[in-house]
Amino acid sequence: MASEQNHTVTPYLVPALERGLRILELLSRSPGGLTMAEMASLGLPAASLYRLLVTLTELGYVVREETDRYRLSRKLLSLGYRGIDDSTLVETALEPMRRLRDRSGETVMLGVLHGAEGIVIESVHSNQAVCVSVRIGHHYPLHTAAPGKAMLAFLPDREKKELLRKLHYTKFTQTTIGSEEEFEHELAEVRRIGIAYDRGEELPELRCVGAPVLDVSGYPVAAVWLGGPESRLDDRTLELFGAMVRETAAQIQERLC
Repeated sequence: MASEQNHTVTPYLVPALERGLRILELLSRSPGGLTMAEMASLGLPAASLYRLLVTLTELGYVVREETDRYRLSRKLLSLGYRGIDDSTLVETALEPMRRLRDRSGETVMLGVLHGAEGIVIESVHSNQAVCVSVRIGHHYPLHTAAPGKAMLAFLPDREKKELLRKLHYTKFTQTTIGSEEEFEHELAEVRRIGIAYDRGEELPELRCVGAPVLDVSGYPVAAVWLGGPESRLDDRTLELFGAMVRETAAQIQERLC
């Protein structure tokens, strides 16, 4: 029976679509992008591969960088998260996120690790006139962001050390962490208290506080955080909201288990 079904389905395979999807799958395993030469494992003629990449780039699913490396765009990620159902992480987190937004008055976000970066997968916007507005699919550096610190602090030691070696400790502001040693010290404190802060470490006027969302084994599957302007989020308010964020993360965890 299985053989008959395969014979029925195979004639309807669209070769160009199949090749395009294989390209996307390959790029999904390489967050830093690939050159055409590095895609040789696909076994496609160079001319065909180039035409497919041009098509995917024109449609917005792939980005071609100045170094001639190709990587997935945020469009594909956004499409994927539009189609997820009620049993997923995002839908599980939305109600606690909305409650946190209503309690704090600030924008609340949910993110995951994506290679050596973090990526926003959901956002519940503040109703304040001046607020943080972040698009789904936005990438953020791990060494500056509260969610990045929250997830890294709870990774298994080997995985954490491997990831720390891949980071570029770009100095965005005077408060940006500038070295792996300094970052490890900060992560130890985050693990101790279960809360991570961003005190203007990428944008001087932005403050954030986050906490990890752990699975049943204690692995950080995501982070939830809130963000707002420095004028509203002084150190005392950040600490107050930190307890709320940690409570929200615990609520999401409980729903996931």
